[in-house]
Amino acid sequence: MAGVRADRARFTDSAGTRIRRALDRVISAGLTFEPAQRVFGSVRVRHFGPRPLVEDASVTSAATTLFNGEVGYRLSGRPRLVLEAFNLFDGEVSDIDYVYASRLPGEPLGGVEDVHLHPVLPRSARVGIQFSF
Repeated sequence: MAGVRADRARFTDSAGTRIRRALDRVISAGLTFEPAQRVFGSVRVRHFGPRPLVEDASVTSAATTLFNGEVGYRLSGRPRLVLEAFNLFDGEVSDIDYVYASRLPGEPLGGVEDVHLHPVLPRSARVGIQFSF
């Protein structure tokens, strides 16, 4: 299943017209291989377009694109051994970004307005057994 959505969310009666963190582009797609044999797999992509972090769009986040995948083996009728891989290309991007004032030692008492972010997890994997009922 794949989906593409394009929006142009805007304020009409405020000083800035942009809506903070409103995505203009989200793409999610995947490809699954599940033949009648025991081996199966999939690859998925998730893309968030750049987003304004303040109403006048003078500060924006970067786009985020991640690839995940899985490969598995059917042990019998119900249990499946699965290896899932996340952030396949080890992208150093953020899941979400914010702009606000914060203060580190040595900075002014009022703090410094800056972009703060939550990074995506680095490349990682998970092995598990799935049961179908």
